[in-house]
Amino acid sequence: MRRVKIAYGDAPSMFGHLYLPDADKRGEGRAPIVVLVHGGFWSTEYSLVVYTGVARALADRGVVVWNVEYRRREEGGGGWPGTGRDVIAAIRALDGPVTDQLATAGIRVDASNATVIGHSAGGHLAVWATARLRGATDRFRIGTVIAQSPVLDFTETGAHDRPSVVDLMGAPFDKIPDRYREASPSQQPPFDSTVAVIHTVDDESVPIEMSRRYVADATARGQSAVLYEVPGEGHDAFVDPTSAAMRQTLRVLGV
Repeated sequence: MRRVKIAYGDAPSMFGHLYLPDADKRGEGRAPIVVLVHGGFWSTEYSLVVYTGVARALADRGVVVWNVEYRRREEGGGGWPGTGRDVIAAIRALDGPVTDQLATAGIRVDASNATVIGHSAGGHLAVWATARLRGATDRFRIGTVIAQSPVLDFTETGAHDRPSVVDLMGAPFDKIPDRYREASPSQQPPFDSTVAVIHTVDDESVPIEMSRRYVADATARGQSAVLYEVPGEGHDAFVDPTSAAMRQTLRVLGV
């Protein structure tokens, strides 16, 4: 495989790593394409490298992977709404610099069924950005967004009172409730993608009940959404390519 660093904006953190699988891994048809949005409390303590092992594992299965960085809450331009806007811009980069690089490499991808995957805080950003894009860019349709043990509702106790969420938003919930609602995936209208939530049952960082409520409420509102519960593993299992949580992710991807 080959990895190419591509900028999608002017700020230092507005870039991604594009993983190009070898020809013998891709097969004869169009390769699947996945956007990865890493987690880590929306903080600079974590970066896109937490998903490097997953990106390489997917590329070994013939998947083109766009693993994106974004400005986090401690950075100029980061916080809300800048962090969310960066992820939208990173997904839209599929239409421009990512497509250009794929053409240079001679790789064809299935633009009719792209997937966005995010873990934890990245799950929040992945679902929110896909919702704001209404499930598509100009050239790509996002068939599925996979949210791994995500934070999907900023309006409920246990989410909006987390220090990391307050730091991201810039003020407590009672000061700017409308901004919290705007940033919450649970408050977005239905969009043309399936939200596949995969949550580890033993997760002590993000309670599985949040995902259960999100999927129940989302389907009641007309959003295509499904929940997969993975027993016996915790929050960080999703960054381990050999975990049961990642095997479930691969099953949803169909690779």
